[in-house]
Amino acid sequence: MAGVAIDLSGNHAIVTGGCAGLGNAIAARLIASGASVGIWDIDADAIERAAGELADTAPSSGQTVFGVAADVSKPASVEAALADTMARFPSLEIAINNAGISGPNVKTWDYPLEDWNQVLGVDLTGTFLVSRAVIPLMLEKDYGRVVNIASIAGKEGNPNAPAYSAAKAGVIALTKTLGKELAATGVAVNCVAPAAVRTAIFDQMTDEHIDFMLSKIPMNRFGTPEEIAAMVAWMCSSDCSFSTGAVFDVSGGRAVY
Repeated sequence: MAGVAIDLSGNHAIVTGGCAGLGNAIAARLIASGASVGIWDIDADAIERAAGELADTAPSSGQTVFGVAADVSKPASVEAALADTMARFPSLEIAINNAGISGPNVKTWDYPLEDWNQVLGVDLTGTFLVSRAVIPLMLEKDYGRVVNIASIAGKEGNPNAPAYSAAKAGVIALTKTLGKELAATGVAVNCVAPAAVRTAIFDQMTDEHIDFMLSKIPMNRFGTPEEIAAMVAWMCSSDCSFSTGAVFDVSGGRAVY
């Protein structure tokens, strides 16, 4: 893998939604950079397979890679997943809030309340619950990196995706709040705002919505999971030492503000 020189040796990370897509690519990049990684995912059937495949890529036999079943929208599930994780890790330096769903593509006034609550529950409340759980552990050591996966939709709002856009805007605001609250500590909280990246989440979208997203990207292509993972790996490193509460765009030129 190109560009793996970022050194995360000795770091212990969790990646929510780590079984597939963007989360899997991020977990792979962290492992390639020397971190031990616990992937949290709601897909219990896929966890052991994904964790095994990722473990096979670890450059050091001293790295720990495992999977934990977790529903990040449920406080009790987050607490149980963290307890399981900390039974295997001596500390926690990195948390990636990646788990997310897109919801249906319909107008706001036709949007089903059940879908609204589900998208907000996973994408925004999940980020809050995991952050609330892990930050006290990081404060004990006065060091940590929390990276939240937002979206360009959270900056601009995508038509026919009201819940997703609102949730990701909330992730951006939560990141800024946490960054300010923790600015005088060694814990940095930042987020990345990708434009559309072709992963399995596209299966939840209409072709019309996918075409709309592509039309907004000046580079005229979708991002790759590996490109997002490269940015995240740097954000997880000690080199990211003077940025907190920040939003890093990976948007192919869609947003430049």
